[in-house]
Amino acid sequence: MGLAKKILLANPCGKIADTAFDALSRGALEAWVGVTGYSFQIYFDFSGYSDMAIGLGLMFGFIFAKNFDAPYRAESITDFWRRWHISLSTWLREYLYIPLGGNRGSEARTYFNLVLTMLLGGLWHGASWNFIIWGGIHGGMLAAERAAGRENFYKRLPRPFRIGVTFVIVMLGWVFFRAADLPRALGYLADMFGARALPDGARLISGVLFQPYLLLALALAALVVWAGRQTWDWTQRLTLGKAVLCIALGWLALVVLATQEYNPFIYFIF
Repeated sequence: MGLAKKILLANPCGKIADTAFDALSRGALEAWVGVTGYSFQIYFDFSGYSDMAIGLGLMFGFIFAKNFDAPYRAESITDFWRRWHISLSTWLREYLYIPLGGNRGSEARTYFNLVLTMLLGGLWHGASWNFIIWGGIHGGMLAAERAAGRENFYKRLPRPFRIGVTFVIVMLGWVFFRAADLPRALGYLADMFGARALPDGARLISGVLFQPYLLLALALAALVVWAGRQTWDWTQRLTLGKAVLCIALGWLALVVLATQEYNPFIYFIF
């Protein structure tokens, strides 16, 4: 299942992301499609690796904890970090947030600890302004949500709306995570909101982005993200039908892997 996630979903979504982010210019539609593709790529890429590690561990008698729990169904950034890369978020809490004082001091100190923890978490990914800003976005949102309290107007809004808003905030953060440097990240954000004029030929990337195969992969990724069960939960009780499906997907992934050249390993730098 992990291999299928990586090859059949993460790779085509990554092709969409690379096309959009590497283009010299793009329209708002292409920019939003590109960052959506990257959001799916980074999720299926890393959750796929985690699934493979969990499966290989089980073969040797080791039980690893769940590392992802439907993060794009989160209803807030606080909820997102309970679901995304659980091993890292647990480490940040246990070895940074709590030693800094956690929520044991004043409210202002708690907000400071949240923001500092996420800033350091951003620096852990790389020493650049992009990662610092990414950490700052998440740290600032964690502090703002804590300041708002559990009973606030936002919590009374429909759940699909809360999930959608959270996903958009996460996507805006991914722009800084994916872009090569700060100027390109800011330029990409400007394109997302139509703040830059399009030069002649800017729509040429549409022919690459909107290929049927890539759009089908993007739609399938969205279906799995928001309607599918988590691999960890789905495989807790294996039936013959599930085993056959897993084997079929594994072999299909191997066939596709052998016939395509685009197989990025985006987490090797971390």
